[in-house]
Amino acid sequence: MYEITIQKHTLRFANLLRVLHNLFFSLLIKNMNDLFPYVGKTVTVTDDMCDFNGHMNVNYIKEVFEQAWEFANEEFGLNEEYLKSGFSSFTLEDNYRFQKEFLLGDKIFPRFRLFNVNEKLFHMIGALFDKDGIISATYETVEGHIDMNQRKIAPMDSERLAKVVAIKKEHDLTGPVPYDIRLKIKDL
Repeated sequence: MYEITIQKHTLRFANLLRVLHNLFFSLLIKNMNDLFPYVGKTVTVTDDMCDFNGHMNVNYIKEVFEQAWEFANEEFGLNEEYLKSGFSSFTLEDNYRFQKEFLLGDKIFPRFRLFNVNEKLFHMIGALFDKDGIISATYETVEGHIDMNQRKIAPMDSERLAKVVAIKKEHDLTGPVPYDIRLKIKDL
């Protein structure tokens, strides 16, 4: 009984710290959403998305995060035409962190940002916000620019690289990300 009480208090304290952390950053940053220029499609958690724990299954959360590449395909020009020219991108590494669960009926507001880029790699980040604007989950992915003829990572052409670097610089103007970024790529 004593151990359970300690665990409950530890969990309550951890939740309090998370709330205070989010409140602190929301005072520093007028709107946390503004740090993520790409706005994804709002998702409402349905019964079929929930698992036996009664919350949204991680596979559906990953699906929501995949929206980031809709922006990349459009903005970076990684489309069907580019694939026909012999180039694409492959996922090399992902990182997910979950701060709060999503339950049946909850609305999820996904946002994304190009965090870094070099001649061969893209580093995108994303956040899922709840109805109160609090980050509930974060995502990072590193994608490699691929020469499909060799099926190996290859440098982007200078025009495409300049376009993507300009997007990154624009995203940098939104401000620093107020949490730890775990994945790293070499800067240009």
